[in-house]
Amino acid sequence: MNSARVAQSMNFEDKIAGSARAHEQARQVIPGGVTANIKHFAPHPIVMDHASGSRLTDVDGNNYIDYLLSYGAMILGHGHERVKEAVYEQIDQCGSFVFGTPHHLEYKMAQKLVDIFPSMDQVRFTNSGLEATLLAIRLAQAYNDKPKIAKFEGHYHGGYDQVLVSVNPNMDDAGEHAEPNSVAESSGMSEQDLDQTVILPFNDLKATEAILRQRQDEISAVILEPVQSGFIPADETFMKGLRDITEELGIVLIFDEVKTGFRLTLGGAQHLYDIEPDLTALGKVLGGGFPVGALGGRYDIMQLMSPERGGDILTSGGQQVTDRALFHSGTYNGHPTVLAAGLATIDYLEEPGVMSELLRKTEKLRHGLENVYHQHGLSMQTVGLGTIFNIILTKDVVRDYRSLTTVDMETRKQIDYELLDLGIYTKPGNRYSMSTAHTDEDIEKTIEAHYIAINRVLNR
Repeated sequence: MNSARVAQSMNFEDKIAGSARAHEQARQVIPGGVTANIKHFAPHPIVMDHASGSRLTDVDGNNYIDYLLSYGAMILGHGHERVKEAVYEQIDQCGSFVFGTPHHLEYKMAQKLVDIFPSMDQVRFTNSGLEATLLAIRLAQAYNDKPKIAKFEGHYHGGYDQVLVSVNPNMDDAGEHAEPNSVAESSGMSEQDLDQTVILPFNDLKATEAILRQRQDEISAVILEPVQSGFIPADETFMKGLRDITEELGIVLIFDEVKTGFRLTLGGAQHLYDIEPDLTALGKVLGGGFPVGALGGRYDIMQLMSPERGGDILTSGGQQVTDRALFHSGTYNGHPTVLAAGLATIDYLEEPGVMSELLRKTEKLRHGLENVYHQHGLSMQTVGLGTIFNIILTKDVVRDYRSLTTVDMETRKQIDYELLDLGIYTKPGNRYSMSTAHTDEDIEKTIEAHYIAINRVLNR
């Protein structure tokens, strides 16, 4: 039996019996009972019924303070009135849910992003962060006309073959630190996928530079999370060095800010590091709780997908096409309801004092948790930037994926299962995201719950 499952108090399974039944029903018609593998945890996920502000309520009526926040997307909490009003107003004024044509909110959001992110000259919308990174890679390969990309070990950019490589590799397969192997993270992938993706060591500038110089004739782009997994920051010298090297070698630098956009500062990690990537992928917070993605970047790169450049694959018949624009399409790209929700979210975050107060509350929670764990003699640190962090049980410095192999994840998960019983929600082992809806009272209750959970685990 999974030891983390044993860690749950004996009556917790009774408290979530409705979730167990709902999950079993779902398993009959949905593989594994979940619509995304990340939603699953043993013995079964908790099935939610409704939410408000910082709180979730499951199908059994149990209440939780939510720190998962849909993996960080809900920065204003659940059901924020400003977002709901914007959505209702958009639907009422437009009289439809989607046009399939250009509309004014596309320009309005694009201009907002260009104003916030100095690295962006132009913007295209997608329906997820995954689609945004996929488009970024296609653009970079068209721009540089080289067959391969490079990504960093431990970084996640979406569930497609080009980047589903060495996200969580077994150390027996991962190779040397200075020259990591490309390791497939899913069945159904081909050797060609692995060959086309070069793996780099995060936060190791010397080794990264050596690989990029050796393979510069093959690599179109480097893509990275400036803050790995949303909580392990890049060293400032590493980031500046990576920007210098990619500029020198003519390699497109792509920032995946799906997690960090609007969560570290409004301008994301690139604002904190004072670095302008060539392309930036956004998602999560940008949609205000609706599915969204966006890609922004340099004019000369972004213009490759302009339909004014040439024919499109969906334009058939007539004169023979002699030049094709880079293909990018999607029926729901720039969905008006989604953009209305996203604009309302950003507008609220831009109000004076909102981000500073959110950052204050995040620091209060981090310091309070560190004190509780240290009182119990546990080696623990909260690692992160801005409004995202994770609880790491180690005294060692955490700088990359391999640093996490020494972390005490077993104790962390046991504590997390106890926290579920105590009404604190995040997927066991996952990072914490804060919202403007979290109150000081929420923070105090969370710190107290950790105190109780740690005692339960240590006294077991």
